[in-house]
Amino acid sequence: MSAPATHEGPQVLFRKARVTRHDEKVFLAKLVLAAALTAVAGYLALQPHPVTAVLGMLLLGAMYTHMVELQHQCLHHSAFRSPRAHRLAGVPLGLPLLVSYSHYRVRHLQHHRYLGTPQDSEFFGFDTRAPLRWKLLLRGLLDYPRVALVLKDVARSFSGRWSYDMGQIAERRRREIMAEYRLLGVLVASLAAVCLAGHPDLVLRLWLLPLLVAVPLHFLVELPEHILCETETTDVLRNTRSIRGSALSTWFTNGNNLHVEHHAAMVVPINRLRERHAEAEHFAVHVEHSYAAFFRTVAATARRNGKQAKARKEREDHR
Repeated sequence: MSAPATHEGPQVLFRKARVTRHDEKVFLAKLVLAAALTAVAGYLALQPHPVTAVLGMLLLGAMYTHMVELQHQCLHHSAFRSPRAHRLAGVPLGLPLLVSYSHYRVRHLQHHRYLGTPQDSEFFGFDTRAPLRWKLLLRGLLDYPRVALVLKDVARSFSGRWSYDMGQIAERRRREIMAEYRLLGVLVASLAAVCLAGHPDLVLRLWLLPLLVAVPLHFLVELPEHILCETETTDVLRNTRSIRGSALSTWFTNGNNLHVEHHAAMVVPINRLRERHAEAEHFAVHVEHSYAAFFRTVAATARRNGKQAKARKEREDHR
């Protein structure tokens, strides 16, 4: 993280702020809205009319993605005034996408600490330092093999053999992570039991098919954070991207579009990041007006890198 501002730099971008009663109410309102939309989506997904059912499953997938972004705020303890409340809310928010809150939190806080260094490693394993190619994007977009990795962690947790592979963590934290993976295992087993009881359609419509939507959608939400930014500097004004976005995209991503602002002061409640965006626009290197502009840049870069790689291969073949 770059140094706090002088009179010539940002004045509020790096300023810390505690969670207030109002911030807590805002986050609780987000939870209520997410629960309501998920209930509506589930109802629609179970309807006999195909178009209605598909719309419901698409909305469910979108809400499962949105829940992980709400979970992200809980990771930083910037949603509630009570630290304990964050895990109570964060664990269920990650269940549909099979995300362990405590495991995600440990890895994600390390990401904040080591961003711009070789030690950086995000929980969701897309490597933003690799050359941007269509193949790499497709692999990240269709990261369904992550489910197999989760199931492996579930098995290791039930046997007590789970261990953290990115450094040292407290034994208490390890026990919390194993407990959450066991919970995920119970959830998966329960879904399998529902199928065996003769109701596979419920699992298909309410989880499996929405999951197929949620995985790539989550990837698209997370992709802008650091891709095509400077990867060998710890200055958040150069290694992170913000997108102004609309009110809808800011709500859906839970402020993930304001990522420079978030990395500059990660404990600031998400709902208060917008007031810092003017400084991010002025001082940060990578700021986009919209997601559409960002994805156009990504597509152009992947296309150019693909052509260059093809040209290099042709030159090598002619030698």
